[in-house]
Amino acid sequence: MQFAMTAAYHWLFVPLTLGLALVMAVMETIYVVKKDEFWKWAAQFWMKLFAVNFAVGIATGIILEFEFGTNWSNYSWFVGDMFGAPLAIEGILAFFMEATFFAVMFFGWNRVSKRFHLASTWLTGIGATISAYWILVANGWMQNPVGTTFNPETVRSEMASAAAFWEVISNPVAVSKFFHAVSSGWVTGGIFVVGVSAWYLLRGREKKFAIKSMLVGGIVGLVGSAAVMLSGDSSGIHAAEFQPMKLAAAEGLEDGGRGAAFTIVPGIKIPKMLSILATHKTDGYVPGINDILKGYTDDDGNVIPSVAEKMTRGRAALDALAEYRAARNTDPAGASAAKARLEENVQYMGYGHLSKPEDVVPPVGVVFWAFRLMIGLGMLIALVLLLSVWGAWKDKLGKMRWLLRVAVVCIPLVYICGQAGWIVAEVGRQPWTIQGLLPVNVAISSLSAGAVKTTFFVFLAVFALFLAIEIRIMIGAIRKGPEAIKED
Repeated sequence: MQFAMTAAYHWLFVPLTLGLALVMAVMETIYVVKKDEFWKWAAQFWMKLFAVNFAVGIATGIILEFEFGTNWSNYSWFVGDMFGAPLAIEGILAFFMEATFFAVMFFGWNRVSKRFHLASTWLTGIGATISAYWILVANGWMQNPVGTTFNPETVRSEMASAAAFWEVISNPVAVSKFFHAVSSGWVTGGIFVVGVSAWYLLRGREKKFAIKSMLVGGIVGLVGSAAVMLSGDSSGIHAAEFQPMKLAAAEGLEDGGRGAAFTIVPGIKIPKMLSILATHKTDGYVPGINDILKGYTDDDGNVIPSVAEKMTRGRAALDALAEYRAARNTDPAGASAAKARLEENVQYMGYGHLSKPEDVVPPVGVVFWAFRLMIGLGMLIALVLLLSVWGAWKDKLGKMRWLLRVAVVCIPLVYICGQAGWIVAEVGRQPWTIQGLLPVNVAISSLSAGAVKTTFFVFLAVFALFLAIEIRIMIGAIRKGPEAIKED
């Protein structure tokens, strides 16, 4: 719960950082190309809001990374060699890159050339995007652990070669999650700009600034919406392939089959749609929760064992590991036999820690409704973005005050949409910290409940304070308006 809270707070700031970075870079590009001072102070206004959000996001992100050592020490020991690599690269390469160019971008107006400043603005956004990539490489590996092998000598999952490293960073799950997360950030930044611009128009303020900002923000958000749909499609394919239980939970599918229907809400279904989404075939086989528990044969003819069988083989792997470590220095023949049994069953080792087959079923209700909330809000936001761009382009927003009100409301809704997406991704893969390899109950540190409770409420209070401060500063800047930038 503590880690989930920290991650949820952190994700309040990341998508807006990614989205506003693109918006202000586009605006400054227009300024450099057209040499129109209007676009300079428009970019500066959104840059001011970006800076506030960027600073608070860093604070929550640092705490999140420290929690791997404090709360997940067994996890860190088991996969530290692999998991630490992308996080280290993120810190050394991406974080320092964005921090350096952020300083030039924010303080360098009239101190460096226009083109160098423009490059710094773009590189700040690119650095933030690269940072997201390396973090999602680590997260994607937890969803689909590739490129590593279990070393019984160290009892760790390790990358054995450069080829394994490239397999990790090109993991299809990580690539899909990266494009999905970054494009959702563009949607967040786009609707934030559209919503703030709509607020100005509702009050008869800053009409030119609001309409021009709405055009840029709306187009950025629409591009993001299209990318979200494309990356979401590939994410569905990967979930069906690598995490079928997550897909079954998101659909509330107890018994699967061919030509499976997609449930919009209970009682309303689209025939064959789930099979199309999961396999790109109308008659593709989609296993349900019961099928996964009992075992099934997939579309390629592969026989997937039941969870009970996986648990049996997982316990055999754990026993073989214990035997190998006991015999490796005194009984070479026994150690060799134990190692052979371990290698035969090691892919199911994580299942050996489960107490019953039903442990692999995540909270279905939470995942099911979070998935629908994400899709429903995402469609609403895309529609608002489309109408906002059309209204701004045709100069008809004055007659569409209802749309302006909806656009303002969409600012909090886009955050709810993003949080719902992460609930699907992370709650949907429970009970695993690493899919199939390490369940939560084995990954945690040996801490007292009281210690975790104390820090939980401390972090809750600190994060709530951070959020309140950010919202107050942003509201204050928005109320002053872009004219304050000119005065500065």
